[in-house]
Amino acid sequence: MSTSVEIVALMVSPIHAFEGRPAEGPRPDPAPVGRSEVEVRAGLGIVGDRYFGQTVHRNAAVTIMDAAVLDDLAAALDLPAAPDPLLLRRNITLRGYSVDSLAAHRGSDGSRVPGRRFTLDSGAGAVEFQANRPANPCAWMDQVLAPGSFKALRGHGGIRTTPLTSGVLRLGPAELIVLD
Repeated sequence: MSTSVEIVALMVSPIHAFEGRPAEGPRPDPAPVGRSEVEVRAGLGIVGDRYFGQTVHRNAAVTIMDAAVLDDLAAALDLPAAPDPLLLRRNITLRGYSVDSLAAHRGSDGSRVPGRRFTLDSGAGAVEFQANRPANPCAWMDQVLAPGSFKALRGHGGIRTTPLTSGVLRLGPAELIVLD
């Protein structure tokens, strides 16, 4: 199934800014986080990102979320506008597909249902991903976005993926194809 989507934000960060206690505030991120394009490498993640090539994050190397979640968050918390998607520190934010539905989950009988494989193509060739577990939000969201964000984002924080092929993704129109 092919779906037209828009990649609205791409984020690469060389450090993990959410360390310590949320009340102390995030660590300053020394690098610009918004990018117009990113290079994805199979099995490794996004070049320059804090999780690139980290064995412990192999199944969570690239995080992807749906921008509609931010619209819903703004409405639920009565915010004047949807938060900047870069504040959530997901690598890829797209509009037009509920990516949370791609994550691995428990079936109605309690069995583990694996995540789906899919591709994203923003014009430079398709990049294939394996969706793994949900990218659950952390308590930092109440500090970084607005009080109540942590709870409101539970179950809607995006997905953690493994890139299966290498390629380049760019901001703008893209095609998402679910493979299985």
